[in-house]
Amino acid sequence: MALRSFKLFRGDVAGGQLEDYQIEVDTGMVVLDAILRIQAEQANDLAVRWNCKAGKCGSCSVEINGKPKLACMTRMNEYETDETISVNPIKTFPVIKDLVSDVSWNYEQNKRISPFKPDPSQKDEKGNYRMFQEDIDRIQEFRKCIECYLCQDVCHVLRDHNRKDGFIGPRFMIRLASLDMHPLDTEDRIPAIKEDFGSGMCNITRCCTDVCPEHIQITDNGIIPLKERVVDRFYDPIIWLWKKVFGGKA
Repeated sequence: MALRSFKLFRGDVAGGQLEDYQIEVDTGMVVLDAILRIQAEQANDLAVRWNCKAGKCGSCSVEINGKPKLACMTRMNEYETDETISVNPIKTFPVIKDLVSDVSWNYEQNKRISPFKPDPSQKDEKGNYRMFQEDIDRIQEFRKCIECYLCQDVCHVLRDHNRKDGFIGPRFMIRLASLDMHPLDTEDRIPAIKEDFGSGMCNITRCCTDVCPEHIQITDNGIIPLKERVVDRFYDPIIWLWKKVFGGKA
């Protein structure tokens, strides 16, 4: 066992500060283990969100020494033994209490996306849909998302510019991508991706991809293809000329 120093944010939406704690940690512990030990032994009223402790529920998202991480997947031995470990709630969303942020805005964005809409005429004689495996493989990556919202936390459009009124964020851009790339879906979401969900606000810094614990290629495989589809629809000069001459959608 070794004595380690921590600074944990204590407060709520009205304000707060980092408070110092020291605890004995065991070999193999993760940061969440240490937080829960502090809660059990020194700060019984400490608020922290967690569930599976296996990196699959996305509940324990925090900022550890300034970097958005899952507390349950961040091992103590990633830090020097004399290094103080600071833990803050994710900053893009308002604090409820201590290390817990209010991420309900994300659920509201999810409701805005029109659902999967297959074409019944594509069913075979047995009533089943058939698809190519390569089409399934393309969108399967996006289904790995655990909704930890670390990508939303680091997105500068949401975090630094507070443009939640115009941009839906990388997590929901990949949901839109998973729907738009689905071989059976018939819903046209491209106008909404441009006008309502703010695809043009993303300038492809790839910070969302960098922090994804599931290693989803959010930018390259999700956001960029959507931006390309928007450009093809609204800014391609040939398509534009076709619309001018013949009207309607090319």
